[in-house]
Amino acid sequence: MQLLLAEDDDGVAAALVEVLYDHGHDTRRLSRGKDVMTYHRSADLLLLDLGLPDIDGLEVLRTLRAVSDLPVVILTARGDERSVVRGLRLGADDYLVKPVRLTELLARIDAVTRRTRAKDPAAGARVVRAGGVEIDLDARRVRVDRAEVELTAKEFDVLAVLARRAGTAVSREQLLDEVWGDARHATSRSLDVHLTQLRAKLGRPELLTTIRGFGYRFGD
Repeated sequence: MQLLLAEDDDGVAAALVEVLYDHGHDTRRLSRGKDVMTYHRSADLLLLDLGLPDIDGLEVLRTLRAVSDLPVVILTARGDERSVVRGLRLGADDYLVKPVRLTELLARIDAVTRRTRAKDPAAGARVVRAGGVEIDLDARRVRVDRAEVELTAKEFDVLAVLARRAGTAVSREQLLDEVWGDARHATSRSLDVHLTQLRAKLGRPELLTTIRGFGYRFGD
């Protein structure tokens, strides 16, 4: 897997990166919390220390959860009950207190990954179908009633984010973050225009549902 490790201690980070690499995980080490928002889209899981020098790890988690469902394992020396409860309530998938046995860490990573895949029945699905619309995510091809529909690159990107989570509500912030790279600097108007064009080209406006005050859902 592609892992992100947000850890400010050079010695701890180096040891973890080496062990994770030996067990088949390609790991990018980050030393600042703000870098998580830059690189999270390229990762399968985040290992997050709470004692980061620029932003508290719990705030990093809060910000990340507004735009991404990336699995997060907190790995920190902060073991008080309040921090553990806050971390889990903010959306961490697991919470480990340092020092941690490396075999346990690897097992927890595997467990979180299995749970994440089990919760997402579309995980690994490369062709999504709904209401006569067929979306081939690998070929970047869309057909409606077997007739191919031409989409722009951005239109397809928006549709792909929704299709990968078919039947699930996706926030505007998450769409902006995944398609334009950063929800904080993307233009909401651009998203509105692309969704309008998608509805027109697909001819199935009922498949792209607006959830007032939150975002959108593709399919039933």
